[in-house]
Amino acid sequence: MLPIDVAAHSSRWRRRHPCEKAALGLGLTVTAVCLPPWPGAVLVGAATLAVLLGPAGVAPRRLWRAFRIPLGFCVTGAVPLLFAVGGPDGPVAFAPDGPPEAVRLLLRTSAASLGVLLFAFTTPMSDLLPRLVKAGVPPAVVDVALVMYRISFLLLDAIGNIRQAQAARLGHTTRAAAWRSLAGLGATAFVRAFDRASRLQTGLAGRGYDGTLRVLVPRAPVSRTFLGGVAALLTGIVVLTLVLERFAL
Repeated sequence: MLPIDVAAHSSRWRRRHPCEKAALGLGLTVTAVCLPPWPGAVLVGAATLAVLLGPAGVAPRRLWRAFRIPLGFCVTGAVPLLFAVGGPDGPVAFAPDGPPEAVRLLLRTSAASLGVLLFAFTTPMSDLLPRLVKAGVPPAVVDVALVMYRISFLLLDAIGNIRQAQAARLGHTTRAAAWRSLAGLGATAFVRAFDRASRLQTGLAGRGYDGTLRVLVPRAPVSRTFLGGVAALLTGIVVLTLVLERFAL
């Protein structure tokens, strides 16, 4: 399993209903997008970090390893705002208002990414997907998602074993050998994916599969107290943002 899935399955909030965590994580994400980057996105980011490292119990090192990937995309998206293409200063020049715009975009996207990670670090996909049927998602779509979620981990494990075997046989010593190993890895993973799918179909047919995967979902009542705390947190962030913005003006 991926580290973020391991963290979700061992989270302190594992037994909470996904709707509660969706209201918190996605609510913080929407707040970060809608509020001004300063001070709104900063407050959202600080609040999300406090929840992740505090009540949610996410390890700082694990959080950083997961956050650095979306952070890289945030930085990549902000860098082009520093430049202006065309104009009197030449084909490519520094934009006069580029740095402030880049900082605003970076603050907003970083805070929104933390909100999504809050939901991902506390909600396993195995708890979320079966409940989507009650939300109106067609059962066939949920079944395909569950099967793909399961197969993806099997393929990742197989790819890791193949890479270790190639490295043990000096398959990465030169550039040419690395390219050959990469081609062999892709071909073997492709064949194993079809083999896994075929065996899965045979296993489901042997168990009387009738078109629906029945999954036992643990009962988790929705806590009104938790939802009230989420509403209070989001309202406090909005009010504090408006107050600080007025004083800044």
